[in-house]
Amino acid sequence: MSEAAQLNLDATAGRINRAALDAALQGEACYQLIKARSLFADVSVFISAAQLQQMQGVISAVERVVRSDQWKMDNGQPATGNRCTKGVFFGYDFHLNSDGAHLIEINTNAGGAFLNSVLIQSQRDAHLPGEAVSLPCLDTVFVEMFRREWRLARGEAALACIAIVDEQPVEQYLYPEFLMAQRQFERAGIRACIVDPAELRARDDGLYLGPRKIDLIYNRLTDFTLQQHPDLLQAYLHDRVVLTPTPEHYERYADKRNLARLTDADELRDLDVSENDIATLQAGIPHTFVVQSDLEDALWHGRKSLFFKPCSGYASRGAYRGDKLTRRVFGEILQAEYVAQQLAAPGERAVADDVQLKYDVRCYVYDGVIQLLAARLYQGQTTNFRTTGGGFAQVRQLG
Repeated sequence: MSEAAQLNLDATAGRINRAALDAALQGEACYQLIKARSLFADVSVFISAAQLQQMQGVISAVERVVRSDQWKMDNGQPATGNRCTKGVFFGYDFHLNSDGAHLIEINTNAGGAFLNSVLIQSQRDAHLPGEAVSLPCLDTVFVEMFRREWRLARGEAALACIAIVDEQPVEQYLYPEFLMAQRQFERAGIRACIVDPAELRARDDGLYLGPRKIDLIYNRLTDFTLQQHPDLLQAYLHDRVVLTPTPEHYERYADKRNLARLTDADELRDLDVSENDIATLQAGIPHTFVVQSDLEDALWHGRKSLFFKPCSGYASRGAYRGDKLTRRVFGEILQAEYVAQQLAAPGERAVADDVQLKYDVRCYVYDGVIQLLAARLYQGQTTNFRTTGGGFAQVRQLG
């Protein structure tokens, strides 16, 4: 057993300095909101150098495949929209176990980076094994990422106003993070507002919040195609606002059907993907395939080794472990758009005597570069923030 695995089984190892975290958060306007939510675990999660190397290898292979000119959507057409931006805060989510690191999904508007940045910075002086996995000066890294998105689309024009957009943002569980992002943008001299998309109006010369013109949208919506938000969609399609991430980023990376394509060796060879990358993807992504009604018998009999996910799902909604399925739910899955993924067990982290929680590891990535790693501790079928002792945990690499 590796040193990292041994430490993860020790509830006394890697406990964070909660007082230091509270002190760091007290400088944020959202401190009381964060205190009222179960956002942070008390322990760190440990990984080995080999696990980090494998995750980096899988991410790099995915990026090479998806960025290639041969990568098209299922309808055989390139995705529409502005292709110059890279897309902020991609989340590559992994399960780590004795068989290695397994990419279970990709998200294109992954939440939690600003929160985890504070967690990492607050523990700089804590005497914890290993090192936190992050780039230095994350506050600067994040702001520069948004400035780069703006420059890719608008050149050297000044970036004056960013809108952080989500439906009913004050009601979102991660609303405190929106406030943290707003504060970081404003400290960098960029006006920032937190907006419901219904408040935005498209005009011939841009997208507006009342009389204020919005330069860039930090998109946190789960309406990934923007079909429910026509003003925002039209402004994006007519290049009247810079949007990041975009519907195209979602279609190319985060639609779950892409996982099936990334684990299909024959299709990858047809796309001229190198054998090295094919081997990396086959080893690093659990085999995934699109659910079809003519596979009903095989799927039902093999369900205990499968995880079912809606193609356009998010936040684990509508996702089911096969061994928990009822016939009724299975019938609904057959009639909907789902993928089935070979089960890859999550890692486990001891948080108290005789209490172990599951965890996944999220790599926050921009333009193929890992900015930081964070873990999410939880109990149940899927990740959540309802588990006592769960929440975000810093990831520390050993060796």
